[in-house]
Amino acid sequence: MDSTINLIKLSVGTETPETLAIWQASPQAQGSDGSPRHITRMWPRREAEILNGGSIFWVIKGFIQARQKIIRLDEVIGDDGIRRCAIVLEPEIIRTSAVQKRPFQGWRYLQVADSPPDLPKQRADDDELPKDLEIALADIGLI
Repeated sequence: MDSTINLIKLSVGTETPETLAIWQASPQAQGSDGSPRHITRMWPRREAEILNGGSIFWVIKGFIQARQKIIRLDEVIGDDGIRRCAIVLEPEIIRTSAVQKRPFQGWRYLQVADSPPDLPKQRADDDELPKDLEIALADIGLI
């Protein structure tokens, strides 16, 4: 049986998980089936592990804050003739515990054991902490 692996990606230009949801509701962020998708140049080599229950974890404003379950990977050929990968996602954005993450290029694999836990449903609408407090708490390992 295949194991599971997640992806992690910066959500550039996104302020909150809510603004990510607004973007993904736009026609330019959806495939022909209406599912949100993220198009990337590189095709994941560990496709079977991703499709075995993996999620994409979104880094927003320097913190992992949310995730979405990955449904499938679709081939997309750009106007330039280059093959790309559309990471097709469940529409539901699940808030996670905030974990500070430095900037990086593209996407990376994220082991399940290293993935932050989901926030309990009753905490999903919590107000955001001030950024300096959030950083201080992350530095000492409390979030």
